Amino acid sequence: MCNAYEQHVKWVEYCKMMQALELGIPTQQSELDLPESDDIRINDMAPVMRAAGNSVELVSMNFSFPPSGPKGGPVFNFRSEGRSFANSNRCLIPASGFFEFTGKKYPKTKHRFTLNGQPFLAIAGIWREGQGNHPASFTMLTTSPGPDIAPYHDRQVVVLRPVDWSAWINLTKPESELLKPLPAGSLDEETVRPGND
Repeated sequence: MCNAYEQHVKWVEYCKMMQALELGIPTQQSELDLPESDDIRINDMAPVMRAAGNSVELVSMNFSFPPSGPKGGPVFNFRSEGRSFANSNRCLIPASGFFEFTGKKYPKTKHRFTLNGQPFLAIAGIWREGQGNHPASFTMLTTSPGPDIAPYHDRQVVVLRPVDWSAWINLTKPESELLKPLPAGSLDEETVRPGND
């Protein structure tokens, strides 16, 4: 499952997209709130987009919820089917691409997925306030794989089209319309590292 993604969203592109979608940007925000990274992994700090009054703010959070028990691991993917997120803190995870891995031997083949025709994408997520020694954190929502991901994995993160970003943040559309795979051809795949398959 997706445990790594990259974030090379340019501030200018982010601002253009937010203006086109009529999602406000708090005046105190700048490119410093959208740091670039080649490989954001579990327990890294990364920006998420969340509601802030009539706009959407970028806030740095930990990628993954802390373990729920002594034997559990961090929760970086969260199954969306059969759940309601009406009372959850919803967010968007901006990314220039996300990775899936295939093969049985290490290093595995690394595949990069991007949203066709868009400068960047957003993954549906939920976030929680920090507790104890743990900072505020987020996790990615998952669903059954669409035709673009099925050859690589049996699950996928929920990639939202830009027109649905506000609908997810404000939950103005039914979750069943939002938390589903995109149609065939929506995601472009590039093999960025061959493995020992």
